[in-house]
Amino acid sequence: MHTVSVQAPASKSMSHRALIAASLAPGRSRVSGLLDSQDLRRTRACLETCGAVFDGGFEAATVTGMRQGPQGGSPERPADMNVGESGTTCRLLAGVLAAGSGAFRIHGEGRMHERPIGEIFRALESQGVVAGYEAAPGYPPVVLATRGLSGGSLTISMEESSQYLSGLLLAAPLARGPLTIGVGGSKVVSWPYVALTLQVLEDFGVAARVELLDADRWTAVSRGRAFEARPGAIRFVMEPGVYQARDYKVEGDWSNASYFLAAGALGPNPVSVAGLRPDSLQGDRAILDILQRMGAAVSWQGGSVLVEPAPDGLQGADLDMGHCPDLVPTVAVAASLARGETVIRNVAHLRIKESDRLGALASEIARAGCGAELLSDGIRVIPGTPVKDRAVPLSSHNDHRMAMSLSLYSLAGVDVALDNAGCVAKSFPGFFTQWDTVAAAAREAGRG
Repeated sequence: MHTVSVQAPASKSMSHRALIAASLAPGRSRVSGLLDSQDLRRTRACLETCGAVFDGGFEAATVTGMRQGPQGGSPERPADMNVGESGTTCRLLAGVLAAGSGAFRIHGEGRMHERPIGEIFRALESQGVVAGYEAAPGYPPVVLATRGLSGGSLTISMEESSQYLSGLLLAAPLARGPLTIGVGGSKVVSWPYVALTLQVLEDFGVAARVELLDADRWTAVSRGRAFEARPGAIRFVMEPGVYQARDYKVEGDWSNASYFLAAGALGPNPVSVAGLRPDSLQGDRAILDILQRMGAAVSWQGGSVLVEPAPDGLQGADLDMGHCPDLVPTVAVAASLARGETVIRNVAHLRIKESDRLGALASEIARAGCGAELLSDGIRVIPGTPVKDRAVPLSSHNDHRMAMSLSLYSLAGVDVALDNAGCVAKSFPGFFTQWDTVAAAAREAGRG
């Protein structure tokens, strides 16, 4: 048994936000270490269409930012914003484009036209933003007509996604007057994804004041103190400002590292992952806490995080994963190879991702020989005996996170036959090159 070492790819969440901030900063920024994936290419293409200029590839891009915010077209010929299958591109840019001028047609591919976007445009009505839906109300394709944001106050619900709030926060500095953004609805959203946006704003010279309601008074707090966005009890006060061009390096991605960290927890080999920040604000850093709760050993060694398998295998757990939904496929597949049931809660919105992730997980876990039961807001995973006497056809459901998570079954001796391995290009094109190192070490350990 030997330790397998891999490099974490760049953060997808931070790459999106850094590209947007650099594009809104007048002057020239140099952004290095960007994740090169289909989703990021969509974000870059949309930003280019509305005025940003890019030179160089994703490893190091020089960005000449817009001087007057995003520039659209006429109502008859709106600027074309093809977001592909990138929900992040769609939701972040919906807010950012509203701070520009002109007409923008937001549309996509795959399931994108089945994924809601109406809440952010409802919130923007008070700013004079008009959304014209071409098919189903509240869903792309939609033509956005705007003269910019006037300022004042608005409220956004995050029942469907916290990215609505992030899009508005990124847009707010371009408003003509101060803008206060409140949180409505009933869902309490975990802080990390919002904190990432505030961090990028700060890195590019824009200040946001976070205020919490305490005994009928709004009190300003540091972003480090707010751990959740509770409806009616938190707001963001933004003054008009100018993004500052700068050099920026993107940190490693905890979401895409999760598959390798889970591989170390499952064994047979420990796995060391380099390129991750131990103090990262990314919510998916929670994978370490989850794996430790299930029995794996975690340690930091020389700038890398090492995960070692539990001596008696992973143990099932009861998990609220509302703060880290992208980890659910990873954890669910790992849990199907553990001892004892695992219940994953507070993730009902996973049914409107690139696939119905909860339904897809239940189906594919069963095909692999284990069990799963859908819950009203999550999934119960029931360990079983993985199929090893034949190749097992598993469906990715055209979902990058499903394809990467299902690869974990190969560590249990399953001959995984994915129907569309290429869908990982959406977020991690180099996944299988790195995964082959982990899988080859597992096969060698099995022969040893």
